[in-house]
Amino acid sequence: MSIQKAAREFFEACDTGKGWDACKNYCHEGATFSAQADALADVTSLEGYADWMKNLLTPIPDGHYELKSFSVDEERGIASIFAVFHGTHSVDGPVPATGKTLAAEYVYAIEFDGDKIKHMTKIWNDAHSLKQLGWA
Repeated sequence: MSIQKAAREFFEACDTGKGWDACKNYCHEGATFSAQADALADVTSLEGYADWMKNLLTPIPDGHYELKSFSVDEERGIASIFAVFHGTHSVDGPVPATGKTLAAEYVYAIEFDGDKIKHMTKIWNDAHSLKQLGWA
């Protein structure tokens, strides 16, 4: 499978809340994750992140992404995805439902080893997102 196809299918599974079971076939065992965002400070594996996204759709059941850009650097084995995550906090979660909406811009830098993901970095301003939702 090409890294373009693997990155696209992984992104679709992850960001629609399908969790690790739907994402793991695109990843090396032990694939790592990083983000300079306090909300994700304890998440260090791609498995943990895929399940975090799945859990996010509990308090934000209408959560969905708007894909802005998708590119692949074949030479370096990296796919970059820029999107906006939209949704409304309509179900109780970390705090009671606020009814507030979210439009969170983010980028995934997905690093491959062969045709499988070995690491993903998420670039995201979590503080801004939490304020939009009324969680901070």
